[in-house]
Amino acid sequence: MSAPDPTPEVTTTAKGSDLVDKGLAEGSVGTFAGAVLGVSCVAPGYTLTASIGVIVAAVGLKMPAIFIAGFIPMFLTAYAYRELNSRAPDCGASFTWSTKAFGPYVGWMCGWGMVLATIIVLSNLAAIAVDFFYLFIAQVANKDSIADLAGNRLINIVTTLIFIALAAWVAGRGITTSKAVQYGLVGFQMVVLVVFAISAIVRASSSEFHVSFSLDWFNPFSGLALGAFVVGVTGSIFAFWGWDTCLTLGEESKDPEKTPGRAGLLAVITILLTYLLVAVAVMMYAGVGTEGVGLGSPDNSENVFKPLATPVLGSVGGLLLFLAIFASSIASLQTTFLPAARTMLAMGAYGAFPKKLAAINPRYMVPTYATVVAAVVTSVFYVAVKLVSEHALWDTIAALGIMICWYYGITAFACVWFFRRELFTSVHNIVYKLVFPLLGGIMLATVFVISVKESLDPESGSGTSVFGMGLVFVMGIGLLVLGAILMLIWRTKEPAFFRGETLSRDTPPMT
Repeated sequence: MSAPDPTPEVTTTAKGSDLVDKGLAEGSVGTFAGAVLGVSCVAPGYTLTASIGVIVAAVGLKMPAIFIAGFIPMFLTAYAYRELNSRAPDCGASFTWSTKAFGPYVGWMCGWGMVLATIIVLSNLAAIAVDFFYLFIAQVANKDSIADLAGNRLINIVTTLIFIALAAWVAGRGITTSKAVQYGLVGFQMVVLVVFAISAIVRASSSEFHVSFSLDWFNPFSGLALGAFVVGVTGSIFAFWGWDTCLTLGEESKDPEKTPGRAGLLAVITILLTYLLVAVAVMMYAGVGTEGVGLGSPDNSENVFKPLATPVLGSVGGLLLFLAIFASSIASLQTTFLPAARTMLAMGAYGAFPKKLAAINPRYMVPTYATVVAAVVTSVFYVAVKLVSEHALWDTIAALGIMICWYYGITAFACVWFFRRELFTSVHNIVYKLVFPLLGGIMLATVFVISVKESLDPESGSGTSVFGMGLVFVMGIGLLVLGAILMLIWRTKEPAFFRGETLSRDTPPMT
């Protein structure tokens, strides 16, 4: 890998704005490729593994309804992203747009939330990959004790760090290499998930835990307490996180103003349909009880596919499912480095982060230095959380939900304010620049506030507490507070960004 250029030149774009050309590989990503990368970042296989237990514990058979409830603010916010990107395509995405809408302080905190979300999910992805890596080897070798290696703290940490390093290396090889890898990995996991779901539905009647299909599963307005609903929606929002990767690739897209938005919408709809199919299938086959393969069993909460794979698909098919979840985790681990590195690249280019983060590798045309930094920070975060809590997976999912609501919500409101002078000039603007983003932002803000309140409880998440507060709260809000402190420190060192000199609060003109 060639050494990155530490001082890339940035030039003003032709759009008459102060957005800058950061030296990324232009014209490399089309709509389909963008959607694939978005789906890969979400990683349906990995996400279902990690989130089904959390959601079922909160809402039981209402899981499909919760997936739909989590989809709605994501879908509405996706239009905010589409409209903002069409006017100001920039790899900084949420950071750039919230800065131009609300100023440098809100923009910096929004970008910080985006970076934190990716760091948290990168560590989570690596953990899932380790579980299924040893599970797959155990099945191949027909030796169950190998699967237990994932539970050994030292082995788990070392293996996780190796996976993080490998994923960062692939991400550093350029967007073309990333696309080629993702086509195979995403295609494989999606085919296996669909086959698994169909097989589970067909075999459901023969399962002792069988539950008959009901349309009531899709109704979020009955049988749910507010607290359970919010916890479930937080898990569901986590399940959709990552589709906005398409938008951080705007500067590398074939049509920067249209392709990323279309790719994001295609990705989020594809993900919803996949989740609903698998959710219905596993509930029909396993039910939500706490015994056996039941989805509500504490033994299955962190890996619901482990007890279901062989009964549903047989020994060979079960092996393929384990391989598909492993592939899903590895694919997403690699793809998630893309938005993390590009957000840091943009913040470095505009002076919100150290300038060195804006360095571009002249051979691969990617932010290699930022990718390495993301890998190092992810590794440190994972080790720290793993040493504090043996149930880190549960806690990081809950903390990630808080972080997602934070920066997605800010972006949704930024769309309304960014386009405030033209909101009522057409029906299109009223719907897509006002109503959809505003509703999405309100929903996300509501979930954020309630989730923060719930996370204060030391019994929330895994039940681990720090200084009498839940670990979920410490990771979620504590890291945001840390960001605010670092922002004020950085302002004293590099004040130009905070004076609006590098990225101003303006709206680029309509084209």
